[in-house]
Amino acid sequence: MKKAAILLVEDDHNLGPLLRNYLNLKDYDTTLATDGAQGLKSFKKGRFSLCILDVMMPEIDGFTLSKEIRVIDPDVPVIFLTAKNLKEDVLEGFKSGADDYMTKPFSMEELVYRIEAILRRSVKRESDTKQQVYLLGEFTFDTMKQLLIRGEQTTKLTTKESELLELLCSHRNEVLERNFALKAIWSDDNYFNARSMDVYITKLRKYLRDDPSIEILNIHGKGYKLLS
Repeated sequence: MKKAAILLVEDDHNLGPLLRNYLNLKDYDTTLATDGAQGLKSFKKGRFSLCILDVMMPEIDGFTLSKEIRVIDPDVPVIFLTAKNLKEDVLEGFKSGADDYMTKPFSMEELVYRIEAILRRSVKRESDTKQQVYLLGEFTFDTMKQLLIRGEQTTKLTTKESELLELLCSHRNEVLERNFALKAIWSDDNYFNARSMDVYITKLRKYLRDDPSIEILNIHGKGYKLLS
């Protein structure tokens, strides 16, 4: 089974490495960032199952970082670790997107139990809501196997092609905003990724062209719309 990837953002140079090593021993794939800006950069580069954020950090504080992370991935769970234990601090933590909030000093064993509980809920929620097969006109799109099937013809999609088509399908007959798609799939909406996405859109149109009832429209200044 693939290890769950955790982003740990902690500016305490003693606690950070200690906690990272402990989580790695518990079979998590843990990336450590030592300030908020580095944490945001790391999140954009990787794919994480859960984030553990300190609150009082240089560059970007934990509350702000959580909000930035949720723009990129609204569903990733966040746990705050902080010395700030006043009621208003806890409330601010949950307002900024926390799934849990632990005050220092804390038990590492208890933290692991909380991580496990959150990940179990996250996996169940994903399995309950994630649609695995989409019917597109004459095509069947299997998101898990990354296959686009029409009669006897089967096309194996690349991961990026599959992720982009899945996003389009989940927003069928609605506008899929370019920036949202770029951040969801490429983690960055820069010029080069935008050009890359245009290439993938062209490829998907080519795969789907045998069924004229299916269209992927360019919506000027906004994004794309899958009509089916």
